[in-house]
Amino acid sequence: MRRGLSIFYSVSTMTEADFTALRDKMVADQIIKRGICNENVLASLRAVPRHFFVPENQRHLAYEDYPLAISEGQTISQPYIVALMTERLALCAGQRVLEIGTGSGYQAAILASLGARVFSVERIPLLAQSAKVQLTALGYVVEITIGDGTLGWSEHAPYDKIIITAAAPAISPEWLTQLKVGGKIVLPVGGLASQDLMVVTKIDEERIDKEIICGCMFVPLVGKYGFC
Repeated sequence: MRRGLSIFYSVSTMTEADFTALRDKMVADQIIKRGICNENVLASLRAVPRHFFVPENQRHLAYEDYPLAISEGQTISQPYIVALMTERLALCAGQRVLEIGTGSGYQAAILASLGARVFSVERIPLLAQSAKVQLTALGYVVEITIGDGTLGWSEHAPYDKIIITAAAPAISPEWLTQLKVGGKIVLPVGGLASQDLMVVTKIDEERIDKEIICGCMFVPLVGKYGFC
């Protein structure tokens, strides 16, 4: 069993100073050492309190380098994957970002902390509501709707960037329609057992470029263009 960063802590005795120390250690040991170098992304990971986006009894594990279960059969991605996907978005402050799969709200908080205008779609009402409450309490401005994420959110299109936080069997045509020319989608694409993390760039209305970053494993995307 992995013990890692949490070995010296128990949930009941941890202070915000303890969490800050773990967050700094996470960035130094897990993120920078694995090649993430964008200073804005690193600053965001140091600033956003990930422990508030996991179940209370797992807060001492919030800065470990693996995903954690949240509720409704969903997970919060490991910190390195969040950092990698965020860095590869090449986000600029003020850009409009569509997130598919709000989940705990942590990825949305990272995007908002970078100055993005974040629009997030979550299919599970309980998760959407709990994420909205937590994001609001922490001061992150994110617009959340409940719906089929494979259809995007056309009301606020076009988007500069799109990030998909669940495994897609293919790239939804709706995402491409709602993406600006020159924009990027970062997403896991593949089967249920494993996927490729991919960056898709919209060259023009007819052409896209695909770049595979690495292998990964996410929970399945559900919807019209998803697995179910």
